[in-house]
Amino acid sequence: MLGIYLSGTGNTKHCIEKLIHLLDENAQAIPIEKEDAVDELSKHDFIILAYPIQFSNAPVMVRDFIKKHSGLWKDKKVLCAATMGLFSGDGAGCCARLLKKYGAEVVGGLHIKMPDSVCDVGLLKKSVEENREIIKAADSKIEKWADNIKKGRFPKDGLFLCDRLAGLFGQRLWFSKKTKYYSDKIKINGSCTGCGLCVRLCPMKNLMVKNNKASAKGRCTMCYRCISLCPQKAITLLGDKVVEQCRYERYVK
Repeated sequence: MLGIYLSGTGNTKHCIEKLIHLLDENAQAIPIEKEDAVDELSKHDFIILAYPIQFSNAPVMVRDFIKKHSGLWKDKKVLCAATMGLFSGDGAGCCARLLKKYGAEVVGGLHIKMPDSVCDVGLLKKSVEENREIIKAADSKIEKWADNIKKGRFPKDGLFLCDRLAGLFGQRLWFSKKTKYYSDKIKINGSCTGCGLCVRLCPMKNLMVKNNKASAKGRCTMCYRCISLCPQKAITLLGDKVVEQCRYERYVK
C-alpha cells in the first residue's frame, strides 16, 4: 500500500497520512512531487491518491501526473481521496474516471471536508475553534472508513452520475478556464524580500528569484503552498490581498 498526494496548506497531507497509517502502520504517504514517487508507485498494487479540490476539479498537476505515467496504473487498485473547503460534487470521480481510462481498478472515493485553504479570499473563513471542529469531524470520518476498508467496504463519494452532474453544474462548468491549464495569475507584490522560500516550496518549480524578488513562470497548480507560507504575505492568486494564511498546523496547536 502506498499513499501519494498533493498538499498545499497541509490539509490533504494530514488526511492521507492518518488514513494510510490506520490501514497499515508500516505504509508511507509521499508527496506527488517527490523524485522517487514514480518508482515507489510502481512497487505497490494498492494506491491511495489524495488531492485538494479546485472549483470541483482535481488540480492539473495531479491530472498530468496520472497521464504522464499512464502505463503504471494498469490493474492497480486505487482509492481517490479528495479534500475540500465546502463542496466538490465529484471530486474523487474526476481522477477516478481518468484512472479507469488507464486500466486502474478504482475501489472507492472519499470526500473529506477540511478548513478552507484559499488564503486571499474572505469567503468560507472560520474561527480557529470552528476549524478545529471541522478537523475533528474529518478525523472521525477517516477513522470510520479505515475500519470499513479493513472489512472490505469502501466509500463511494463522488463516483456516481448524480455526483458528476453536481460537480459539473455546481462549479466546474462555470470555472473550467481556471482549472483546465496551469495558472499564470500568481501576483508578487513589493513586500517580497527575495528570501527564496517560495522557490523551495513550490511543487511545480514554478517560482524563481530574479533581481532579489520572486517571479513566476506561468505553471502554477494553485495549491496555495507559497501563499500560505510566505513570511511577507507577498503572494496572491485569486485575490489581491492575503486575508488569512491558512495552514493545517495552525488549527492543531
